[in-house]
Amino acid sequence: MEKQLQKYLHAFRKLRIDRAHGIAPQKPVLLISLLQTFQTGNNISDKVRITPELVAFFNTNWTLLVNTNHHCRFTFPFYHMKTERFWTLVPKMGFEKIIRFSASMRSFTNLNQAVDHVVLDEDLFLLMKDPKSNILLQQFLLEEYFPGTSSNFIFSLENKKKLFDNIESKILYESPEEYRTEIQNLILQQNEEEIFIRGDLFKREIPKIYSHTCGISGMRIDATLDISMIDACHIKPFSQSFDDTIKNGIALCPNLHRAFDRGLISIDENFCVLVSKCFEEQQSAYSIRDFEHKTINLPAKREHWPLQANLQWHRENIFKP
Repeated sequence: MEKQLQKYLHAFRKLRIDRAHGIAPQKPVLLISLLQTFQTGNNISDKVRITPELVAFFNTNWTLLVNTNHHCRFTFPFYHMKTERFWTLVPKMGFEKIIRFSASMRSFTNLNQAVDHVVLDEDLFLLMKDPKSNILLQQFLLEEYFPGTSSNFIFSLENKKKLFDNIESKILYESPEEYRTEIQNLILQQNEEEIFIRGDLFKREIPKIYSHTCGISGMRIDATLDISMIDACHIKPFSQSFDDTIKNGIALCPNLHRAFDRGLISIDENFCVLVSKCFEEQQSAYSIRDFEHKTINLPAKREHWPLQANLQWHRENIFKP
């Protein structure tokens, strides 16, 4: 492993970055952040995906390490790292041609829509996964690119695991009004990264508080792979409410999620399922009408139950009685 380590230390020293206006820090910050996702167990695969952990580590590390006028944009290094031999971008289906044009990859939203994942070289993946090599690679990047600010960097896993506490607390406990104001400010600031982090955490927290069980059907699948069969469903659409708080969510399996979004089902003030009369279905084991008047499964804590005002809004604006 020592030979491989030396190979990538050399590759990290020779990163293809702009050095004409001071060393551009984007790629080193991204590599440090990626190493952290392995160190904390948030990543265990050679397939690197855009996750809230990776984006949050990048933004936090930028604040700690960068004191130049370079722009803090996650998109730039994640896309342009493709010029390094160890980093292979894999587009989503239908985006194979679009991903070739760097101009189309300047926004975080476009990048996230177009890129499925990155494949790391196998040797680099094994080094990042190995605790000792991981720390050595982090230390090298800090000393090589951030000698003046590396003392700000903390290797403590405990501090890194606290990274999402603030946002998770907002999703769980903040009032919809306060949360909406924060999201609108983030939109004005064009802070796509934090909006992404919040949205992705909502998608994780809702299934978690419903014990990864559909609130209506009771379906639960424990997969050995990293696969979720339960969706986090906004009761009042995010595009209108800007509300990712827990009281604006319910966990549903995909078919009932679509039925809820399209107004074929809703939930009354007693948390019982309403079924629209505006559609027909053939009798089957998957009949939506079988759930009519069924009381939904609610989270264990009452403070996590859906807000009645949101359910009322859904009945009045989405549901087709």
